[in-house]
Amino acid sequence: MTDAASPPPPVDPTDEWLHPDGGDRWWNESWYFDFASPDGSIGGYARIGRYPNQGVVWYWAAIARPDEPLVLVREHEVVHPRHGGLEIRHEGLWADHHIEEPLDRWSLGLEAFAVTLDQPADAFHGELGHRTALGFDLEWETTGAPYPYPGVDRYEIPCRVHGEVLVGDETITIDAPGERDHSWGSRDWWTFGWWWTTFHTPTHARHGMRLDHAGVDFHAGFVTPTGTRATASEQETMGFTATEVLDDEQLLEQATMTYGDEEWTVEPIAHAPVILVDDQEGRVSRFSRCYARWTSPDGDTGTGWYERNLPQR
Repeated sequence: MTDAASPPPPVDPTDEWLHPDGGDRWWNESWYFDFASPDGSIGGYARIGRYPNQGVVWYWAAIARPDEPLVLVREHEVVHPRHGGLEIRHEGLWADHHIEEPLDRWSLGLEAFAVTLDQPADAFHGELGHRTALGFDLEWETTGAPYPYPGVDRYEIPCRVHGEVLVGDETITIDAPGERDHSWGSRDWWTFGWWWTTFHTPTHARHGMRLDHAGVDFHAGFVTPTGTRATASEQETMGFTATEVLDDEQLLEQATMTYGDEEWTVEPIAHAPVILVDDQEGRVSRFSRCYARWTSPDGDTGTGWYERNLPQR
């Protein structure tokens, strides 16, 4: 078992930029951006993942709302940018991800045609739905110290997200907690599963990650105050565990999570999964992601994102 016991060293601002390519086919570098409205009305995320040894970028974006169709972009054949930046162009898709101030502020612009799915599990079964315009004009402003997970090339940052989201002819103003993360290295989605989560309450942000592979149990998490620009010394690093109940499509029905001695019940608000296929070897993984609500035994509540990678055997 690997467990985080003390705060790791600070993140270097230069790590915000691209890293030298590794030699593995599945070496990748990714940036996630998400937000979760505290009132449970809307959650969203985007991910840009570059695979330089395959010459492609994977791009995902989603809007999840209760009692509304999932709005999803999943494009795995975007041509890898030649200029070394994070602006991508593809048929029906443009996106740019810009470092305004390293470790402090990023902006994200998106103009795309998404698909609306009446049932989230349709993402696993051909993504048959209606074409819908989707746009992001958003900024992620740091509200807590960047947290580098021990033993892996990955860090996460609690944020405040503001701007606008466009879904069809609807414009939605966003002012909500969120997070962004950055990781790089070889990632074989079809070999091992993991849990990952981030959620915000009025007083704290909580993040956690757990990997389970070949008898190795890595779990780490952190809690940091929200509402002010927390420093690394104010972060609390702790172990993270999770148990869950999934439905027949392997989407979350309920989970129980612990952060140190804290216990939280997780209930999905709206699902936003994607399907992952290795075309060369025919491997498939279901990436079960949802906008969710956390509740503690004393009634404290928060919203955020719950993620589960589920390789199909």
